[in-house]
Amino acid sequence: MRPPLAPTLALLCLLLLPGRSLQAEPGDVELKRSAPSLGDFAPATFPHWIHRMQYKCAACHDEPFAMKAGSSHITMSDILAGKFCGQCHNGKVAFASTFATCNRCHRR
Repeated sequence: MRPPLAPTLALLCLLLLPGRSLQAEPGDVELKRSAPSLGDFAPATFPHWIHRMQYKCAACHDEPFAMKAGSSHITMSDILAGKFCGQCHNGKVAFASTFATCNRCHRR
């Protein structure tokens, strides 16, 4: 049985409102960098609460992400190769990780 669409559609409408802040929300996780910043590129922010609304913890934990924060070393090369976030963010399951979608994760 599929969950009702109304709550999901309401959330999407709120996210797409003009003027919505791209700042992290409570429950979001900022992925710390181990290498120096690439110019003005912000670190990635993972919207944990949005993902948790759609999926159970076991969908991502302990594979591809360990439960301990900071224990997975994630690179864009890995994501583009279909690892970590790239398992879903491939343009089929969820939006693809491309230069056109950088600000979906790398936001200030």
